[in-house]
Amino acid sequence: MQNTPIAIIGGTGKAGKYIVKQLLQHQYQIKFLHRDPSSVPINNPLIEFVTGDARNPKAIAELLSGCGVVISAVGQPAGEPPIFSQTTQIILDAMQELGVSRYISLTGLNVDTPFDTKSAKTKFGTDWMYQNYPKTTADKQVEYDVLSARNVDWTLIRLPMIQQTDELPEVITSLEDCPGDFISASSLGKWIVDQLGSSSFSKKAPFLANTGS
Repeated sequence: MQNTPIAIIGGTGKAGKYIVKQLLQHQYQIKFLHRDPSSVPINNPLIEFVTGDARNPKAIAELLSGCGVVISAVGQPAGEPPIFSQTTQIILDAMQELGVSRYISLTGLNVDTPFDTKSAKTKFGTDWMYQNYPKTTADKQVEYDVLSARNVDWTLIRLPMIQQTDELPEVITSLEDCPGDFISASSLGKWIVDQLGSSSFSKKAPFLANTGS
């Protein structure tokens, strides 16, 4: 059993539930934020539920207390203003107050960094997101800017289409362009677990995809 709990936000989403599964398989203790824990179909002694919303600073402070790492797979609530930069700011403030140093978050391939050399396909996907989801897409870029300005051990994972599967195909990474069209949610979860003891992608925004996708 891993002694220091991992805080997770968005643990019931299409990626989050597979991240939780991988953490449990590796015997990590988890503090799990959810607005209604009684609705979560998981019963495991390694999980401690915290009731609350990711936009509530008190709930985030309770979640992060005693944890060493925060993983966010938070989703955008339908019909509400963008939440990504707001929740990240709240998480970073709580991390600073509580002495938590490691933050791992998920985002889309639409986020740009100064290190990118995006292909035509990835640029098309970025443009499509701005055309169809302009507010949330712009807010995800703001999230990257917020992270870049803070002295925190953060990793912002940029993802293509997520496939909800237990299969574990090999993951390939790039800091410049998305290397494939799909990522298995299980192999994403395993990759994140592997990063918990690594600084390879500290203060970086890697693209992830599966080989052959």
